[in-house]
Amino acid sequence: MLPSFAKFYLRLAMGISYTVFGLDRLGVWGPYGKPWVSWGDWQHFSARAHQLMFFLPYGVAETFAVVATMFEISCGILLTIGLFTRWAAFASCGLSFCFGICMAITEGITSPLGYSVFAVSAASLLLASLPGYRWSVDALLQPQVRAEGSLA
Repeated sequence: MLPSFAKFYLRLAMGISYTVFGLDRLGVWGPYGKPWVSWGDWQHFSARAHQLMFFLPYGVAETFAVVATMFEISCGILLTIGLFTRWAAFASCGLSFCFGICMAITEGITSPLGYSVFAVSAASLLLASLPGYRWSVDALLQPQVRAEGSLA
């Protein structure tokens, strides 16, 4: 029971976090400057993305920022409901790893370590490597997943 709950908790924590971070860039949680808001709008997030990807042309960096946001929200929702869990976890691992590398290049290694970006990436990789996901849409669609660990 505990391993099933641990996977469920990890999946929910990762999924909700990715979704909240992604939606913040679209202003869903309120305007920039509120205590609980990091970005508040696309303009503030885009400026940060361009700062982290200074080595890329403006249009390429903007495209990556848009794609990263779409991936973050999509992976977050998929992880939260437990649909295509393994693929969403692998994608979120890669996304957060790339973000951490950009932070390290721009601000030094202590920045992504201090914000736990690599820990988030590792947690996503761990989730992707775990067998079976009880209490998920995946388990409803694939009955063999209901038996703990029966689907690798």
